[in-house]
Amino acid sequence: MSIFSNNIRFLRGKRNLSQQSVANELTISRVRYSKYENGISEPPIELLVKMSKYFHVSIDLLVSVDIRKYPMEEMLKLPDNRIVLPVAVDHQGNDTIEIIPQKASMGYLEGYSDVGYIESLQRIALPFLTNGKYRAFPADGDSMPPFRNGSYIVGKYVEGIPELKPGKTYVFITLNDGITYKRFKEIKGNSICVSADNSFYEPYDIPFEEVVEIWQYASGIFPEDFEPGDYENYNFKEMFRELKQDIQKLDKKVSGRRKS
Repeated sequence: MSIFSNNIRFLRGKRNLSQQSVANELTISRVRYSKYENGISEPPIELLVKMSKYFHVSIDLLVSVDIRKYPMEEMLKLPDNRIVLPVAVDHQGNDTIEIIPQKASMGYLEGYSDVGYIESLQRIALPFLTNGKYRAFPADGDSMPPFRNGSYIVGKYVEGIPELKPGKTYVFITLNDGITYKRFKEIKGNSICVSADNSFYEPYDIPFEEVVEIWQYASGIFPEDFEPGDYENYNFKEMFRELKQDIQKLDKKVSGRRKS
């Protein structure tokens, strides 16, 4: 048995999955997958990459570290537990800011660790942003005013979850929600609690294992002015939120009277 075979057996067990279900996700036969777990054979690089993404563990850790010896929360302190973050530089060797386009934002989950994908993105340089790695992400929705559709949020790469600061805003890249911009509230067990600045939306928790990358807000790019009327829309939604709460309270009172 190798470190790799022990690791994939362990990761499958942590998820309470059968060999067949994992094999189905990897589009291979159960017999072929069982040979990898038993150390009889080793997967080709293409399948190794696929396993890495499926188990959300870097290839370096899969093949070289016995992850059974470490708590999973420790393994997840680094986003995607990657050792190297793909970056792009200009012809002088200086770091540049990659821009994730609006139309291709969902594709970022597939290409965030691919050097070729990162190099294909458009890039800009902002001289006032130094001492760190920065990337620009598209704003989507109305949960974080004053960012509206068409705006870009420039974030500074965060090495790990322990570096998050309560009250600060971050771009979270997660397996379920993709790119989301939220305010960090607190760590709750094996998850982080985040909230939107638009109070129409309720705070929610993101499990550690769903976090791929974290970027702390550094600057914003606004192609269009944020008009005063836009704030009225948020107030309008706040009114509906309060109305919804009043209806829920009234419903509880009516239900209580029916029981009595």
